[in-house]
Amino acid sequence: MKHLNIGLFGFGNVGRGLYDVLKRINSDNVTIKRICVRNIEKDRGIKAEFTDNPDDIFNDRDINLVVEVIDDAEAAYDIVKRALKSRIPVVSGNKKMLGHHILELIDLQEQYNTALLYDASACGSIPVIRNLEEYYDNDLLCSVKGILNGSSNFILSKIFNEKMGYKEALKLAQDLGFAESNPTLDIDGWDSLYKLIIITMHAFGVYVAPEQIFTYGISTMNDADIRFAEEKDRRIKLVAHVEKIDDRLIMCVIPQLISRNKYIYSVEDEFNGVVIKGLFYDKQFMFGRGAGGHPTGSAVLSDITACAYNYRYEYKKRNDSVLPRYTTEHTFRVYFRYKSAEQRNLLNFLKVREQYTSDEYNYIVGDVTIANLKAHQEELRTPDCFVAAYPFD
Repeated sequence: MKHLNIGLFGFGNVGRGLYDVLKRINSDNVTIKRICVRNIEKDRGIKAEFTDNPDDIFNDRDINLVVEVIDDAEAAYDIVKRALKSRIPVVSGNKKMLGHHILELIDLQEQYNTALLYDASACGSIPVIRNLEEYYDNDLLCSVKGILNGSSNFILSKIFNEKMGYKEALKLAQDLGFAESNPTLDIDGWDSLYKLIIITMHAFGVYVAPEQIFTYGISTMNDADIRFAEEKDRRIKLVAHVEKIDDRLIMCVIPQLISRNKYIYSVEDEFNGVVIKGLFYDKQFMFGRGAGGHPTGSAVLSDITACAYNYRYEYKKRNDSVLPRYTTEHTFRVYFRYKSAEQRNLLNFLKVREQYTSDEYNYIVGDVTIANLKAHQEELRTPDCFVAAYPFD
C-alpha cells in the first residue's frame, strides 16, 4: 500500500468529516498535505496548510491524490478534469457534476490511464457502486430501487413518526446539518436523480441525461397527502428507481406510497436503503447512513484506500453486446392531488381506479405513463398538485 499525500478541495461538512475520520484512525499511510478553500481567512480551528489557489495543489509534486468534496458542480468538474489530465488519481463526492459529465470523465480516465473514484457520491456510507461493479457484474440484474437522499427521508420520517409539520421537520434537518440552507436539491428529487444516473451507469452500462428523466420531489406535499397515505396504511418515501424490462430501461425519481411489507418502509431518519433485485437471487437490501459529515467522510476514505491499492472502475456493463434502451413508455398507478379542472387534465389517465372531490381538494388514483408525467413535470410543481407512485403491493 503506497503512501498518499492528499490535496483536498473543500472543508465543509464532508471535508471536515474526512479530516476527523483520518485523525481518529491515525493512519500512517494517508496525509492531508494541503487544503484548498474559498475563504482562507476563516478560522477552522485546526492546524493545516490552507490555500485559496488550486495551483498550490496541482503544482505540489508530493501530492499524489486529489480529493474534492465541494458543492459547486462546475468547479468540481474543472478540478476533476484537471486532475485526470495531470495523471493524478482523484476522488469526488459531487454527484451533480458526475450526473452531467460522467461519460466525458470515463473517456478521460481511459485516455490518461488515471482513476476517478466516487463511491461516496451515491449513497453516503453504502458501498453501492463498488458492489454493482464487482458483485452484480452480470446479466442477472433486474432493478435497483431505493431511498438515495438522507435529507428528504429525515423530513418524511419526522412527519410520519412524530407528526411534525413539513416546515418544522425541514428546519430540524437544516439545524442538524442534514439539509442545506437551500434544500431544493434534496427535497425536489435532484440529488436522488444524479445518484440514480451514476448507479444506472454501473448497473446497466447506460447513461441517461438528467433532463430526460422524470424527477419529482416532496416540496408540494401537504396534510391531505399525508392523511391519504395513513388511511391506506402506507408511508410516503422519495424513491429513485431504475428497472430493466426485457430490452427496455425505465428510470424515475418520484415519491411513492410504500406498504409495510417493503424493505424501505422502515428506513428512517437520515438513512438510505437500496434494494437490488436479480433474476434468480430475488431481492437484496443495503442500508446505511446517507447524510452527515462523518458517514460521508468515511465513504470518501474508502475511496481513498481503494486508490492506495490502484483500484479502478471497469464499467463492465458498457461492454455488453446489447444494452437496454431507455424509454418513458411505461405505465404505473399514481395518486394525484389537484385543485382545478385544468390541472386535472394535465394527466391523461389510461384507467381511473379511485377518485374524490371536495371544496378543499380533489384526488385521482389511476394509471398513467411516465412520458405523460414527464411532459408536465414543471406544471405539476405547484402547491395545488402532488403526485406519488402507488404500487399495487
